[in-house]
Amino acid sequence: MTVATDSTIDSERWYDLFARGTRDWLRHNEKVRAAVRERLADLASEPDVLSGDGERKVQVPVRFLEHYRFRLRSADEEHGVGQGEGEPGDVLRPAQPGDSNQKGSGGGQDEGGLQFVLEFEADELIDWLWEELKLPHLKPKSGGMEEVEYQREGLDKRGARARLDRRRSLKEAIKRRAVQPDGPAFTNEDLRYRQLVRKPQPVTRAAVFFAMDVSSSVSQDERRLAKSFFFWALQGLRRQYAQIEPVFIAHTVRAWEFSESEFFKVTGEGGTVASSAFELVLRIIQTRYDPGRYNLYLFYASDGDNFREDESDALQALQRLTELTAFSGYVETSRLLHHQPLLNSETASLFHEMVKLGRAVDSYGLTEEADVWHAIRRFFTKAAAVQEV
Repeated sequence: MTVATDSTIDSERWYDLFARGTRDWLRHNEKVRAAVRERLADLASEPDVLSGDGERKVQVPVRFLEHYRFRLRSADEEHGVGQGEGEPGDVLRPAQPGDSNQKGSGGGQDEGGLQFVLEFEADELIDWLWEELKLPHLKPKSGGMEEVEYQREGLDKRGARARLDRRRSLKEAIKRRAVQPDGPAFTNEDLRYRQLVRKPQPVTRAAVFFAMDVSSSVSQDERRLAKSFFFWALQGLRRQYAQIEPVFIAHTVRAWEFSESEFFKVTGEGGTVASSAFELVLRIIQTRYDPGRYNLYLFYASDGDNFREDESDALQALQRLTELTAFSGYVETSRLLHHQPLLNSETASLFHEMVKLGRAVDSYGLTEEADVWHAIRRFFTKAAAVQEV
């Protein structure tokens, strides 16, 4: 007799376990998921894919697919299927220009196609994206010791009645009676109790600082690019750590801390002093996040402009900050970059100096929505490479 193994079973055979209607439903869902997966990289870069301004839900438009079914011919139709001459393989009707789902200039009578919006958990999409883009997983350092739930460890002859191990106790009684046939069925010496202990285990923690220049020189489109990048960077880090605390900072000549929902809506006016954001991050780390217990990350977005007299203060603050962070990334949002290989703005020069010092720092220019995932791929790859050193 030949026993089938997993390697010999057709991958499609599992459908046979279900009724025909269920199989059709499963195949339909797989087609929808495949269509979403094919467009994930593009969808993640579009600003309108963000729903809830920081909420962990993502809306994805998907073409509506109907299950096949028999449909009765309407009473006003004179002909049905099978009338007329024809051979197998003949084209019944050539494709017409109006068959595709293209936007027209006016109304029409055809049914056309349908689209509906699916709402996914951001974590689910992030799993797909990491698989599609082959992004590496970060290896966080443990952030100190923390007590967890009781864990089972060994047996003892004494313990609480609720933790009595009946199976092990019966085995002990059988072994005793094997050498003492006339002994009692059970004795207190036969009883075995499960022992529970509290074990401190390392917990991975991270604090992620998102800082953004919201001065009057930053356009709305540039803010949208930065916010889209921040959203996906945050979702990516959330799947890497057991505990993660995001901190959101916006600045002009001064810096303020915001909640997540407020941060994705804030706009400002005035000039740009980058050191105000870096100094605020340092103060928050000093008061709330011990670098010995937290993995610290910084992501900063700006259009590249900075007050010239602030260069020295910003450089010193950034130098102290990058000494504490596991990785720091700078994205420059400017439509004037035109994919320049090296950013040469006032703010970019600060991060270039950190690279020269050997810090875990990288920068990237965002000129359009498609650049968002190029930056995500580069930063996470660079951060993982730094950890391997």
